[in-house]
Amino acid sequence: FNAEKINEQAVRIVYHKKEIVLNAIKAFDGDLFTKKIKAVIPVKDGNVVSDETQDLLKIVVLNRYEKNITPAVGFINGFGLKQGAIASTIAHDSHNIIAVGTSDSLLCNVINMLIDSKGGIAAVNNDGRKLLLPLPIAGLLSNKPVETIAEKYKELNHLVLKMGSKMQAPFMTLSFMALPVIPEIKITDKGLFDTEIFNFVQLIR
Repeated sequence: FNAEKINEQAVRIVYHKKEIVLNAIKAFDGDLFTKKIKAVIPVKDGNVVSDETQDLLKIVVLNRYEKNITPAVGFINGFGLKQGAIASTIAHDSHNIIAVGTSDSLLCNVINMLIDSKGGIAAVNNDGRKLLLPLPIAGLLSNKPVETIAEKYKELNHLVLKMGSKMQAPFMTLSFMALPVIPEIKITDKGLFDTEIFNFVQLIR
């Protein structure tokens, strides 16, 4: 686990017009398939930011096996978060760090939690509450009793519901958003991958 902590600069998308047209991912609750959608997002102070009113949130994938790597940043619809950010090192099949959040600062916060713990599942909300399920074995497994893990996972899902998501299994859905062999569009540490053309596509249309 070699990833180093990131700051907000790493997840900024600099753009100097009032709005931007992007390729984005549409996720579905309980479904591994996604759709490629066109998203029009306002730009704030030269930075493209999450827009909770449209349920268009930044999604970040950071390679956890190398140092000094720039994360891939995209946008996703379907998670429904009204505040906060979530992240996991269970991200099939490469198991990099994957995160979705409503602000750049919270995204960095939750990603850095996983870097500090060398793997896990985490959530942070706007009032500063943080929950972490450490997964110290390869960022995928725990050495704690199954009852302990089940209770912490239940707490995490409950917090994500309070943050606005209506998904039944947000972390399960998140874990498949970086798997580029399942249609229609996913995001890897190298960027957006369109399975229809089996190639990477630009974020900005």
